Order: sequence, then structure tokens, then C-alpha cells
Amino acid sequence: MKIAPCLWFDGQAEQAANFYINIFKNSKITDIAYYGEAGQEQHGQQAGSVMTVVFELDGLKFTGLNGGPTFKFNEAISFQIECETQAEVDHYWNHLAEGGPPEAQICGWVKDKFGVSWQVVPKILPVLLMDEDKVKAARAMTAMMGMKKMDIAALQRAFDGEG
Repeated sequence: MKIAPCLWFDGQAEQAANFYINIFKNSKITDIAYYGEAGQEQHGQQAGSVMTVVFELDGLKFTGLNGGPTFKFNEAISFQIECETQAEVDHYWNHLAEGGPPEAQICGWVKDKFGVSWQVVPKILPVLLMDEDKVKAARAMTAMMGMKKMDIAALQRAFDGEG
């Protein structure tokens, strides 16, 4: 891929990379670069501290940059995780939510302890929401809007008009 996300951290890039690679299968840190003396008047970081951490999450390349406190994450950007089963939803949700703000958990969205937003989405959700039967789709949408973590069985029951 020619495009890879770069995530701006305030000194936590390596900690975040380690957190993420322990959640996602087939993941690893591939490179770490350190700040030197050059450019210190611009970057303001201590020589020898971690500048960037390149890591892969299930084969997708990311760069974590320790850029300082200037920028913060917000929900304008999030990463979607498509899940086949409820066990997958539970795995990603429970681990990513660990230490994150509970008030940022809504409709499958969860913010992790570093402030990065994730959407933990069952693969069936768009199928239910885009069904030709608008009444069924609306019931699934209403059920989803009342959830924090997605519950596949509850979404299907709502779609089917059960309960």
C-alpha cells in the first residue's frame, strides 16, 4: 500500500504500538527511530528519545510519531474493525476500551487510552442497515443507536422484529 496512517502522540508512540500489537493478530513493531541533536530547535524533543515507531496491525502499516502536545486525537478520524463474530467484537472492544473514557463509547465507537477512536463493527451491520425492507433496517438502526458495544444477536432480533 502507498498510503499508511501516521498517528501523532505526545511521547507515547512506543507504548501505544505495544498496546495495539498485543490486541491485533499478525502484528509487530518493524522499526524505531530516535531524535538526534539535529532539528531540536524545531521539534523540541530530547535527543535519544523515540521519534517514530513503525508497526503493523494485521498487515496494515502505521507510524506513531512522538510530536509533542501540539495536536490531540478526535473522532473526526477513526479506524474501523470489521468483525465476523460476537467473540471478535468482544475481544477488540474490551481491549481497546481498557483505560479509555467510558463516555466515548457509543454505537460501536470506542476511544482507547491514547485518545484514538475505533469503530468495532460486526460485518453483518451494514447488511442489516441497508436491507431493502426499510422497516427491518430501521429496527436494526434503532437497536444499534441504543448500544455501546455492538451485540450481533440483539441487532438480528431487532431486525427480525423479535422483542
